[in-house]
Amino acid sequence: MATRRGPSAIPSEQAMKAAQRRMEPLSRASVTDTLRVTAQVMLPTLLGGVVKRRPRAMALAQKLQLDQRAIRLHQRLRRRYGSGPLRLRVPGRSFDLVLSPDEVGTLLAGTPSPFSPATKEKKAALGHFQPHGALISEGAERAERRKINETVLQPGREIHELAAPWAKAAAEAVEAMLRSGGELDWDTFNTQWWTIVRTVTLGGDTAEDREVTDTLAKLRIDANWAYAHPKRHRTEQPFLDLVRRQVALRRPGSLAAALASAPAEGDADPAGQLPHWLFAFDAAGIVVFRALALLATHPDELAEARRELGDADLTQPQQLPLLRASVLESVRLWPTTPALLRESRAETAWGPSNTSFLIYTPYFHRDAEQLPYADRYAPGIWLDGTAAENPALVPFSAGPGACPGRDLVLFTTSMVLGNLVQDHDFRLHGTELVPGRLPDTVDNFGLRFGVAGRG
Repeated sequence: MATRRGPSAIPSEQAMKAAQRRMEPLSRASVTDTLRVTAQVMLPTLLGGVVKRRPRAMALAQKLQLDQRAIRLHQRLRRRYGSGPLRLRVPGRSFDLVLSPDEVGTLLAGTPSPFSPATKEKKAALGHFQPHGALISEGAERAERRKINETVLQPGREIHELAAPWAKAAAEAVEAMLRSGGELDWDTFNTQWWTIVRTVTLGGDTAEDREVTDTLAKLRIDANWAYAHPKRHRTEQPFLDLVRRQVALRRPGSLAAALASAPAEGDADPAGQLPHWLFAFDAAGIVVFRALALLATHPDELAEARRELGDADLTQPQQLPLLRASVLESVRLWPTTPALLRESRAETAWGPSNTSFLIYTPYFHRDAEQLPYADRYAPGIWLDGTAAENPALVPFSAGPGACPGRDLVLFTTSMVLGNLVQDHDFRLHGTELVPGRLPDTVDNFGLRFGVAGRG
């Protein structure tokens, strides 16, 4: 396995400041180029659904390959203005577009101070359903909420201590997905995926558990519009109350039970962290379905993954490095978080306090001018150290603000993927994935597979 980014890989404050001083002089984009960034990067990202994906918008994005246009625009801007941060001409805002991998590393290493993830846009969006989430908190509150997340989610541990019932739930859900036989589409997959998610997080799949996730889906649709959509207080508060009631059940083997038992101080609101975990698991389902499409169209890598699986009992927790790498590669090729945002809380070499920074992850993950593997399926980069050397390959963000659920998500997704491919063959219908020339945008809602048992 590749060396993972841990606390020892985070630069010291002195090193970070030195990195800032080495930055190239700030360039200012023309009005025309600012409009291009708005039209080709920001607008398609927003229309696709930042918090809750919009199926019709995703289908259009795949048809027009909108990510490809945005990536090429970034490449042109880098050639025109250099690799330093590019100040966009946004009225009333200090807003920078990040163009260099090193800048990505320095910004993420500087989380949460001086570069806070709790940006104006993020607070406005996520505040619709997780007003006390660690991601949009600051100062002492953020530190306490982050500590709770890490205590429960156990980052750095490939198999969570509660994983045994989750492995069984994954195996049963995959069996239900394939029970109808012949074909697997997004709706069938997603229905069973959420059964797994509710088991992992809440400890069951009762009507009340389903109400939690159904209501969250509605609130996330509102959250797509951030401050452009008024909050539904009559929906939000009952939703949060229901979440707290379900957490208080402390059902054995669930994250909710661990959350209810986690030590907390002040206004940490442990139960208030759970909506974000549900939100993140939605993206994880998208990643699994795309990873299945990659394995279905890359027979050599699929055969290697099956050799790793062997006849392992997947009703029991397993370490599956190759399938974990397949999941990571799915996120690299098609990031589920296309825009990473940071906002400075002090004056830095990049600009004044409250400067906003946009990291467009598809550009850094698919820049063919910099990455020889940009447009091919290359899970090996997550195993041989190649990915770890690039500070801009950030499928789960990086630095002190990296996703604390990284290992939990990789365990769940790799177990589901293993259950799918161990005894079944999948043929992708309707979407073309040509090895070595993979598209920059893939609509997960449109993926459809023919299914046949092996042997």
